Amino acid sequence: MSEHDFSQISPVFFLQTFILELMHACEQKGGDYCESLIEHIAKSAGLYFEQTYRAEYGKRDELDRESYIDLILALKNHIGGNFSLASVDAGTVTVVNSRCPFGERVTNFPELCRMTSSVFGGIAARNFGYAKVEIKRSIARQHGGCEVCIHTDRSSAAGKPGLEYRRQDQPDESREMAELHSRIEERMRNVWWSKPKHQSIKPPPAIVAKSPAMQKVLQQVEIVAPTRATVLVNGETGVGKELIARAIHAMSERGHRPFVAINCGAIPESLIESALFGHEKGAFTGALEVHQGFFERAEGGTLFLDEVDTLSQAAQTRLLRVLQEGEMERVGGKHTLSVDVRIVSACNRPLQQAVEQGLFRQDLFYRLNVVKLWIPPLAQRPEDLPHLVQLILQRLSEKYARPRHTVSREVMNQIRAYRWPGNVRELENTLERSFLFSPGNELTHLELDQPATAAVAQDWNSHRQQILDAAEQTFLKQALQHHRGDVKQVAADMNLTPRAVYGKLKKYGISAGQFK
Repeated sequence: MSEHDFSQISPVFFLQTFILELMHACEQKGGDYCESLIEHIAKSAGLYFEQTYRAEYGKRDELDRESYIDLILALKNHIGGNFSLASVDAGTVTVVNSRCPFGERVTNFPELCRMTSSVFGGIAARNFGYAKVEIKRSIARQHGGCEVCIHTDRSSAAGKPGLEYRRQDQPDESREMAELHSRIEERMRNVWWSKPKHQSIKPPPAIVAKSPAMQKVLQQVEIVAPTRATVLVNGETGVGKELIARAIHAMSERGHRPFVAINCGAIPESLIESALFGHEKGAFTGALEVHQGFFERAEGGTLFLDEVDTLSQAAQTRLLRVLQEGEMERVGGKHTLSVDVRIVSACNRPLQQAVEQGLFRQDLFYRLNVVKLWIPPLAQRPEDLPHLVQLILQRLSEKYARPRHTVSREVMNQIRAYRWPGNVRELENTLERSFLFSPGNELTHLELDQPATAAVAQDWNSHRQQILDAAEQTFLKQALQHHRGDVKQVAADMNLTPRAVYGKLKKYGISAGQFK
């Protein structure tokens, strides 16, 4: 509150502070109830604003497009925004804003944008039957301005991100998505607790899917799970590929049978065939008895092959036979065994690259890649962050038998601004480290492995510029060290003027003198 004089606190600032604290409190509590409470409040407030507008301007019928635009612009501008109309198409109204009504404190608190979405969307749905609100740019995410698209045509809105709103007489797809999420999690819990060994080890897996990107994954899981198709899951390290594989297994008719997960990259190449397909006595030195591999242990169920791109050529050949013929032989064995196992595989990079480099069989790739699912990185799932944080803290509380923790707003801002290259796994490790060393019940400090970057870095152009800047800094330091701080020689290497090089040194805070 340092930017405000106490004696000059206004009613607007007072209420803005209450809204921010309400948002933060709901975020701390987590769960669908608090989220639905925020949306309910926003929709109710939107109805009141609409009724006030109608009373003042004598509007009795459904608002036309012009009246709707007039209402939403006037509403936001009256409370301190700087909204204006950018464009009007057949099924879309786009508005822009250069000043947030909630002030500078809105930075890194994008849930406030959801309240705006609910007001805009609720009013539009009541008058046009349907609305989807797409927030393309947001001051809260440090984009320098806001750009909001209100789509009122269902067909043109298809495939676009955003929250959907419907009149009461229209079907509610958001409720359908919530029901799908509940079905998947219930099936996963049932499968998990049916295995006695899990009951005292760790809690059942849970999927957080508040973001449109993850909700799309769940829809794909529901479609592909009941089939016999092999599935290839792509995604960065730590995004939860095994979690999605478990969801596919749980939602399939094989859910009551074994789910066996194996990290192919963690097994030495000399042992991978034996681990997967088993071996018999005499297959190699020390092989004294029959050993069942992962395929036999997963009989009738699902085998999850993580880092499948690391398989040796010999193992790839054996795997191809299983997929084509449903048969295999143990290493050193003489009998053909029938195999009934569904394969779900995963890798951190596009498997097609390994094929192009001659490291992976193309025919096997086609067999594994019947259905391809892509799990988005955490940087593309900002809506999931608060819910993931609460889930992780709850599990840490149970694991260490300590009171449940919350996070301060400053820590949550750090979490939002950081890119999480290790995704959910890195988030879990970071929160656990902070949890263990936190003296109270609130995390007020977060140790990150890399400097936090603004959320705007999610944008490709900004991300590319960051990479170029980092490369340029590295080159400048190496060149200065090589030329012992001689800027003229560095400028000659870079084909620039010394003045330009000095400008870059100033930009990056580098002193040429320290290299002399």
